[in-house]
Amino acid sequence: MQKLFGISSISESVGEFSRSKEMDRWVKKIAVVTGASAGIGAAIAKDLAKTGMIVVGLARRVEKVEKLKNDLPEDMRQNLHSANCDVMKEEEIIKTFAWIDEKFGGVDVLINNAGILIPSVRLIDEGNSATILNTVNTNLIGLIFCTREAFKSMKKRSFAGHIVHISSLVGHIVPNMQATFDDYNFNVYCATKHAVKALTEGHRQELLKEKLGIKVSSVSPAVVQTDIMDCYSEEALKTIPHLKAEDISAAVLYALGTPPHVQIQDIVIKPVGSFI
Repeated sequence: MQKLFGISSISESVGEFSRSKEMDRWVKKIAVVTGASAGIGAAIAKDLAKTGMIVVGLARRVEKVEKLKNDLPEDMRQNLHSANCDVMKEEEIIKTFAWIDEKFGGVDVLINNAGILIPSVRLIDEGNSATILNTVNTNLIGLIFCTREAFKSMKKRSFAGHIVHISSLVGHIVPNMQATFDDYNFNVYCATKHAVKALTEGHRQELLKEKLGIKVSSVSPAVVQTDIMDCYSEEALKTIPHLKAEDISAAVLYALGTPPHVQIQDIVIKPVGSFI
């Protein structure tokens, strides 16, 4: 198998990063992953636990986060924990991050992964208010408030942590999906991911003034095979070039594994042959 940067597989990548000098600083540190019950969030939570980090997976379906322990080596299962939190609700975010501070001592890494995509609803349709508000509140407002609470924890301890926003390729472009798939609309989802791109730079500028060495990065993948892509049939997805959740997790590990003087602003990931 041809190697990229000397690494021949995602599983080997996780092992290499977990043993690297720069990743050593994260061993036993606390990582919070939102939307950790499935897909990209689940892959990230498991891979961070494998590096030796203590991972708290936030989700509304905490039983699914608990089941992820079965995918970990037995001696690493104690690294993964779960917490019930709906990131659409500010009061739940504040309560959950306060609990993490009390139980684990603080937040060192935050992965803002929770997201909603409902492509069957158009901006111009009647009765679309709930869908639009839920998308904005999850993809954008929840990200802002989780970042605020994580920063609060980092600042209190003067810790040079790292915040990663899981964004999307559609945060850089506005693809005409209807040209390929009828009734498929990125609309407000696309708008929220464009906002995440702006927020990544906005957070970078604000964190720079704090002089704590806190990094912020974003990862922007194209189509990824996860629950969020249920709008595609299984057969249709087979014909579309797409990424796996583990590919996005590997990018997060790369960003975390950079030395203190290096800040990854954004990683854009496409599958070979991507139609977007």
